[in-house]
Amino acid sequence: MSLAVPVSEVDDVARRAEAWTPQEILDWALNRFQDRISFASSFGVEDVAVIHMLSQLDKNARVFTLDTGRLPAETYDVMERIRVAYGTKIEVYFPQREATEQLQNEKGFFSFRQSVEERKRCCGIRKVEPLNRSLSTLDAWSTGLRREQAVTRTILPAVEIDHGHGGIVKVNPLVKWTEAQTWDYVRAHKVPYNALHDQGYPSLGCAPCTRAIKPGEDVRAGRWWWENPETKECGLHKA
Repeated sequence: MSLAVPVSEVDDVARRAEAWTPQEILDWALNRFQDRISFASSFGVEDVAVIHMLSQLDKNARVFTLDTGRLPAETYDVMERIRVAYGTKIEVYFPQREATEQLQNEKGFFSFRQSVEERKRCCGIRKVEPLNRSLSTLDAWSTGLRREQAVTRTILPAVEIDHGHGGIVKVNPLVKWTEAQTWDYVRAHKVPYNALHDQGYPSLGCAPCTRAIKPGEDVRAGRWWWENPETKECGLHKA
């Protein structure tokens, strides 16, 4: 595998980034990769915070999203409000038509609730394949992931080699932030955010796979709520 950046450089930046602000992490990434880095957004609160930061650092910073065909109306609404507010050009990737049609024709409309394997098959078609297509043209990508979000993310570095996606660099500027810090930033800067957050949805995804959480539940409890916490990744973020 040919890496976009030497491991030694990434390890060094990851160590130094523990003392950096999210904006400093993004500034390093934008300067290092120019137009060969793009931010992956599902338009949750973390993502709109990062898009605001990017708009302050570089008006031409790239942003992309995966339109699975099953997103809530509120997600499209905030996408448009962000686009208008910051002039953000949002690159959209859709699932392959043939694979999506075959899945629903063969398995019906809720096959993802039958087993973890079936759910991952759906995610693979609707999210992973489009993501792989988008990343195939990049040297790096950035995300809104935070360590606090899930048991699968507790040791996530700010900058890493993404071996699961061809050895490109993955940048996680909000990795050290808490949920409260994220909301403080969004409210302080009056950033448009998804209306579902006000209805008890801390984590956003496809409409059939996401529900509001109950008081005291983990922030990811509303994603694929019929599964165990240890299985709650869709394949976008893999080792």
